[in-house]
Amino acid sequence: MTITTLSSRELNHDVSNAKKKAARKGPVIITDRGKPSHVLLTYEEFERLSGRRQSLVDGLSMTGLSEIDFMPPRVEIKIRGVDLF
Repeated sequence: MTITTLSSRELNHDVSNAKKKAARKGPVIITDRGKPSHVLLTYEEFERLSGRRQSLVDGLSMTGLSEIDFMPPRVEIKIRGVDLF
């Protein structure tokens, strides 16, 4: 991941270029008077960093899951007697 730094002036001059850099390489740090003030990220990266939880359906529909070997051990459930006294 590459971090790009742009001044506010550079960002205002070419917003399209900043969006392309963020989408391809990594976050773009935007400075104001030489100090970092904002970060431009792709929406996918924002979701990943913000901890958005996937639904079970989304998780199970991910590509490549059919290639994973998953054989959980069988669980034996035994019936126990109940002692009411």
